[in-house]
Order: sequence, then structure tokens, then C-alpha cells
Amino acid sequence: MTKKLHSLFSEFESYLIAQAPKIPSFHPYYEKALWEMVGSGGKRFRPKLLLSIVCANQPKLAKKAFMPALALEILHTYSLIHDDLPAMDNANLRRGVPTLHCKYDECGAILVGDGLNTHSFYCIAKSKLKPKIKSKLVEILSYNGGIYGMVLGQALDCYFENQTLPLEDLRTIHLNKTAKLIAAALQMGGVIAKCNQSTCKNLYKIGLDLGLFFQIRDDIIDTTQSSKEAGKTTQNDLGKNSYVNLLGLEAAKKEAKKLQESLLAQLQHLSPKTNQALKILLEKYFTF
Repeated sequence: MTKKLHSLFSEFESYLIAQAPKIPSFHPYYEKALWEMVGSGGKRFRPKLLLSIVCANQPKLAKKAFMPALALEILHTYSLIHDDLPAMDNANLRRGVPTLHCKYDECGAILVGDGLNTHSFYCIAKSKLKPKIKSKLVEILSYNGGIYGMVLGQALDCYFENQTLPLEDLRTIHLNKTAKLIAAALQMGGVIAKCNQSTCKNLYKIGLDLGLFFQIRDDIIDTTQSSKEAGKTTQNDLGKNSYVNLLGLEAAKKEAKKLQESLLAQLQHLSPKTNQALKILLEKYFTF
């Protein structure tokens, strides 16, 4: 399973690079900038979650899952481009390279983010899956990545900057801002793999807890790593509601450990192959 998954991930990476749009235009940088942050690397965590579920349950559908996996990655990338803008986090480094508004200009960065957001749904529409499956994937991605999920989380996160919120409100922010798109990745994988409704619901719940784990992990990284080590601007959450700011570093680490143990227990309730595939993917993230 390990070899099969890593081979699939490697093939997806090549596929992603090859999907850079070819756009006839006299704009000096638009075409290059559009795929620049997509192609700059990153963990590819969300598409890998989706592909892991499909590979474990319906391996013959893995290649057909590349387009929806790409949709997840480019929608996530749009959110990072906008998150880094001066009006939000004002960050100058992402995935080890200068952010788009720093390299080009703010207007260009906004429009590239807008374009990637829309293009994600075009990718699902063009996938070689049945219409009912594509419709369900659009529903999941738009719900969790849009006004009921990630955008809501970003709005709350930005509005309540420099104000101290109770922990329950912080959890609400990060369930929306981070966790729902991760949960969507697992649920979308379940839909493509034709898992039953109960399994898809279970995958979504696991994804919410996994998203919270990753947010706490990210808060810890922001506090403990340099920008060079993290590949993005760090020490940037001083005015934000973060788990480290509310709980302290050691308590945040304990909270992450508690979530990690809960996740490992929840994975045991999935099919053996699904459990194995997700453990392979998550292993390196559970050590930090």
C-alpha cells in the first residue's frame, strides 16, 4: 500500500504541473502567475487525503479522481493567496517563494485567487465521473470552501483579530477556516469511491478533528519555527486568536496530542485498507 500510494501521489504531482492553463493574452504576467503558487509545491495534503480514500476503496478510479483532487488543491491555493494579502495576514513568503502580491502586485494576486477559486469547479465539471458524482462533489466543495465554511472562518478570524475570544469561539473559527476543507477532501474521496453514506459521514467527522489537529499544529509551527524552516511567514499570529496564544505553547501541544490519539482511535473504525492508507499519509504529520 505504501509504494502504491507514493507512486499515485508522484503521478498526481506531475499531472498537476501539466494542467497549468495555456491562456492567449498580452498580459505581462497573468498566465505565469496563475499557476505559480500552485506549482510551487506545498504538502498537497487535501488532494492526498482524497486520493488515499479512493486508492484504498476503488483503486481503478484513482486516475479519474485526479481532477477533483486538483480542484481541492487549487481552491486551497486561492485561499492562501488571499490569506497572504496586505488586508489579511500581509505575508511575504509562502511555499518557500515570495507571495504573489509581493512579486507582482496586489490587484494581480487578488485576481489570480479569484480565478483559481472559479477554476476549481471547472476541474470537477471536466472530470470523467458520472454526473451525479460530479454534482455531489461540487456541493461538498462549495459548501465547505465557501460561505458556510472556509470563507466564514476567514471572516471571523480577521474581524476578531486583536480581541481575545473564548476557546469555544476559537474552535468555531478553525472548524470553518481550516477543518471543513480537510473534511471535504475525505468526504469527496468517499463519494468518488462509492462508499456508503455512513462511511462518508464518518470520514467527514474524522476530517473535522483532523483539521483542528492541523490548525493547532500550524499555530505551534508559527511560534516555534523560522520562516525559512516553515517555508512561509511565521511569528505572524501575535494579534490573532490562536491555540498557542490562548492556551500557551505546552498546553497547545497537549491538545494536539489528545486530538492525535482520538484520530488514531477513530481510524480503527474504518475499513482496514482505508485505515492503513490514512495512517501512511498522516504518519509524518503526527511527529512534530
